[in-house]
Amino acid sequence: MLVVTGAHPKLYNHDLAPVAPEGRTWGVFSIFAMWMSDVHSVGGYTFAASLFFLGLTGWEVLISMTVGIFIVYFLMNLIGKPSLKYGTPFPVVARMSFGVMGANLAALLRGVVGIVWYGVQTYFASKAVQVLVITFWPGAAEYTTNSILGLSTLGWFSFLFMWLFQLLIFLNGMETIRKFIDFCGPVVYVVMFMLAGWILWQTGTSSLSLQLSPPAEGSPILHMANASMLIVAYFAALLLNFGDFSRFGKDEKAMKMGNLLGLPLNFIVFAIITVIVTAGTVQVFGKAIMDPVEIVERIGNPWVVALGSITFIVATMGINIVANFVSPAYDISNLHPEKIDFKLGGLITSICSVLVCPWLFVQSPEAITIFVSIFGAVLGPMFGIMIGDYYLVKKQVVILEDLYTMDPKGSLYFEGGWNRKALIALGLSGFVSIGLALLGAYKVIPNVGDWGWLIGALLGGAIHVALMTRTARKTATETAVTA
Repeated sequence: MLVVTGAHPKLYNHDLAPVAPEGRTWGVFSIFAMWMSDVHSVGGYTFAASLFFLGLTGWEVLISMTVGIFIVYFLMNLIGKPSLKYGTPFPVVARMSFGVMGANLAALLRGVVGIVWYGVQTYFASKAVQVLVITFWPGAAEYTTNSILGLSTLGWFSFLFMWLFQLLIFLNGMETIRKFIDFCGPVVYVVMFMLAGWILWQTGTSSLSLQLSPPAEGSPILHMANASMLIVAYFAALLLNFGDFSRFGKDEKAMKMGNLLGLPLNFIVFAIITVIVTAGTVQVFGKAIMDPVEIVERIGNPWVVALGSITFIVATMGINIVANFVSPAYDISNLHPEKIDFKLGGLITSICSVLVCPWLFVQSPEAITIFVSIFGAVLGPMFGIMIGDYYLVKKQVVILEDLYTMDPKGSLYFEGGWNRKALIALGLSGFVSIGLALLGAYKVIPNVGDWGWLIGALLGGAIHVALMTRTARKTATETAVTA
C-alpha cells in the first residue's frame, strides 16, 4: 500500500490506503472469476431461471437479459473507475461526495446490508452441509428434530462449520480471496455443464425450451423493461462497492474486459444452462425444479449428491465473500481505522452475521420485505450521488491527500467533515425511493418493483449535482464581487 504523508489516523490505516502499483494483481481472469463467483450460486441459479418464468418468449427474455446486463456492465465500469484510478476502497471513494466523515454514514448503510445477507447466505450454504452429512451419515437425522434458538443441533453444527470455514479464508487477506474466487466460478461451471449433460442424456433434445411459462398479459415491451430492471436490481449491492475489487485491477483495460466477460457473456451463458436444466427437470421429475441442490438430491447417487452439495457450498461461499463479506469489512474498518483493520472488520462482520439470526429472518417474508425496501432503496440514491459527484461535479479530478486529511482547508472536509448537500440529496431521494418501495409492497400504490433503484439513483444524483453546482456558482459570484 502507498503511504500517504500527513494522513489523519481517523481516516487511514494500511487497508484503507491506496494500493501500490505492485499490489495491483487482478487481471482480466481474476475480475472475470469474481463475477462468476457472484452469479454462480444457488441464488444466482434460481434468479437466472426465474427470468424465463416471466411470461415472455425465449427471445424476449434473451433481449431483456442482454439489455439489463449491459446496463450493469456500463454502471460497474463507472463506479469501478475512481477506485481503479486512486487505488481506494468504497468507503474512501464515498468521502469524495459525502465528506471525510460523512462517508461513515454511507459505509454503515452498505455494511448493514452486507452483514444481513452474509448471514442469510451462510445459512443457505449450511443447509447443503446438512444434506451432505445426512447423506453419508443417516443417523445424524435424529439431530434435526430439536430446536436451539431456532436451529437444530445439526443445523447449528452446519452453520458454524460454514461460518468458520469462510472466516479462515477471509482472514488470510485479499490475495487468498482472489485465489479462492479464481477457483469457485469455474468449478461451478464444470458441474453445471455436467448437470445439463445428464439432463440431456435423460431427455434428449426434446427438453430444450426457453419458454417455461404461459404468455404474460399486457405489453411485452413493458414486461421486457421490467425484466431488464430486475437484473440491475440483482446487482445493486455490488454497484456500490465494486471499487473494493477494482482497486486491485492492473489497469482500466483489464477491468473493462474482465467485466465484459464476467457480466454480459457469463451471465447469459449461465442463464441458458440453468434453463436447459430447469426445463429438463419437468420431464425427468415431473415438475420444474429451480433449486440445483434439490436436483442432485433427487438423482439419488450419494456421490453425485456429495459432488453437487460441495460445489454449491463452494459457490455460495464465493458469492458471500464477494458480495457480502469484503464490503462490510472495509466499511467497519472505515468507522475506526486506528483500532480496526480489514481483518478485524471481517471478524466483526462474522459475529454480527450470527447475531442477526438469519434463519429466523428468512422465515419472515414481512421482515425481508421491509429490510429490502428500506435498505435496498437507499443503495440507489447513494450510487447516483457518488457517480454524479465524481463525473459531473469533480470532473474525475480528486486530490488524493484530501481523502485522508482532517484539515479544514482540505477540499473534502466541507462542514466539519460532512457534505450536507450530499446528505440532503440522500435524505430526499431516499425518502422518495423508500416510500415508493413500501407503499408498493403493501399495495397502497402500484408496485414500482425494481424500478425503485433507478428512480432513487437518478433522483439522488440530480439533486446532489444541482445543489453542488448552485453552491459553486454562488461561490464564484461572491469571489468575483470581492475581487
